[in-house]
Amino acid sequence: MDRENMSVVDGAYAVAHAVNVCKPDVVAAYPITPQTNIVEHISQFIADGEMDDVSINVESEHSAMSLLVGASSVGARAYSATASQGLVLMSEVLFNVSGMRLPIVVTVVNRAMSAPLSIWNDQQDSISQRDTGWIQLYAEDVQEAADMTAQAFKIAENSNVLLPVMVCMDGFILSHVYEPVVLLEDDLIDEFLPGYSPLAVLDPDNPKTFGAFADPGAYTEFRYLQEVAMKNAIPVIEDAADEFKEVFGRYQGGLIDEYMAEDAEIMIIAMGSVVGTIKEVIPELRAKGVSVGIIKIRSFRPFPAEAIRKAVASAKVIVTLDKNISIGLGEGALFTETKSVIYNSSIRTPVIGFMLGHGGRDIPKARIEQIVMEAGEVMKRGITVESRYADLKEELL
Repeated sequence: MDRENMSVVDGAYAVAHAVNVCKPDVVAAYPITPQTNIVEHISQFIADGEMDDVSINVESEHSAMSLLVGASSVGARAYSATASQGLVLMSEVLFNVSGMRLPIVVTVVNRAMSAPLSIWNDQQDSISQRDTGWIQLYAEDVQEAADMTAQAFKIAENSNVLLPVMVCMDGFILSHVYEPVVLLEDDLIDEFLPGYSPLAVLDPDNPKTFGAFADPGAYTEFRYLQEVAMKNAIPVIEDAADEFKEVFGRYQGGLIDEYMAEDAEIMIIAMGSVVGTIKEVIPELRAKGVSVGIIKIRSFRPFPAEAIRKAVASAKVIVTLDKNISIGLGEGALFTETKSVIYNSSIRTPVIGFMLGHGGRDIPKARIEQIVMEAGEVMKRGITVESRYADLKEELL
């Protein structure tokens, strides 16, 4: 990391600056806590003459995404940001965007879903949209959120992908924290991210249709091709991270990251800002003789099945941490998906899941230590409870 060129800024500014240098043609968003600061910074860039794109006021998040569908269809590089209820209000159009293969990029500042009303962080909002056909990338820290914004445009616009991308960052924990960040340099971004040249656009002189009616004889193939594109995105995501490192000198991307995982018997799998807390705990536990490591999931969609299988090959127990819940199943999405790629493979490692941090509840280091100790018991006695809340109040246990 180039510490001499760091600036201390909040997460919203770092992302807004990244959007600025990526030179989108159209930005449309509606304010919602804790996302609002991103588009406020973008508006300031435009007011100061530092940004040339068109920012359009809209009456809702549904309208914002609908507007970007039109903009992207005629060849514009398009961007939005949202959170929580705003993301869900976009949901109908999110399906349209992916089905029309429009490479729109959205920053999702993760916030708990109502009701009850909460403005604090968990990841229920973006997880609820996991089947809309959008690539989903999760940031551990502010630097990663900014750097993956540039990579998101490159991934989305790749001709073998052409799928929209969400870059997800934990609300307040990342969006409002001030951290030393290397802001993306204008001249380097031009080398990394060339101008957008779409393969097909709406043009009266060369008429085409996007997202038209499909009867049962054609619809299945459209969905199949979206899945093919999602699989195509796996090497593209890795390549974008490698190219970013070549240009900017730091690796911030890819499908997964591993920390002290090579020989770990207890393997934690998590995503988002909680990874930073876990990384603080692991060396302390290692010093006590506990063999623990972590796999950080950057790409939840496409889900990195092969990378996970390879990374957990030597583990004796796998522990997932989820800031979401599938109500009625009683487990988090990361737990479900990890089991799905482990259990039908040659790997016979037990998998247990913990849900925690919902509605912004703190995740202290002691909580991570407790989870690791419980995972150690699974190695000795086997699974007694497959999935549960790690931080539920005692009177409800």
